[in-house]
Amino acid sequence: MVISDATAEFRAARDFLLRHRDDYQTACDKFVWPRPEQFNWALDWFDPLADGNQRTALHIVEEDGAETRISFAAMSARSAQVACWLRSLGVGPGDRLLVMLGNQQELWETMLAAMKLRAVVIPATPLLGPADLTDRVRRGGVSHVVVRAADTVKFDEVPGGYRRIAVGGARPG
Repeated sequence: MVISDATAEFRAARDFLLRHRDDYQTACDKFVWPRPEQFNWALDWFDPLADGNQRTALHIVEEDGAETRISFAAMSARSAQVACWLRSLGVGPGDRLLVMLGNQQELWETMLAAMKLRAVVIPATPLLGPADLTDRVRRGGVSHVVVRAADTVKFDEVPGGYRRIAVGGARPG
């Protein structure tokens, strides 16, 4: 993986702080925030960190005790796939993407994918109903909605020219 100048700058800043973690005064006096011309956290920080990294990046424990563990490398690869798919659906830089998913693997893949595309994420809890969703879609200028298939019916009453993207199964009814 090619390391960008931005990645190198942030790593150097992090390493400086780690070297001086026991010397507060030096850390305060000499630390300088990196100011790269461009920086994309998902592409310039997460992906290089994830390259070949099999450590756990995501660990979800369900109420019933079921667990999901995903490595950094798998999260990077999967979020790249999701980003390509979202791009093919028309998601691009600056697009507003309302994401209404629970704490599930697809939420975190979608968040990383949206960052990679420079899309704006508007998080929404699955507890919202049509009135709250209408408000968020309208005020947020939403162009795409990512929602659990089971919750797609909540958008039946939500006006707007946004694209609906369902995750995880068939629409109920």
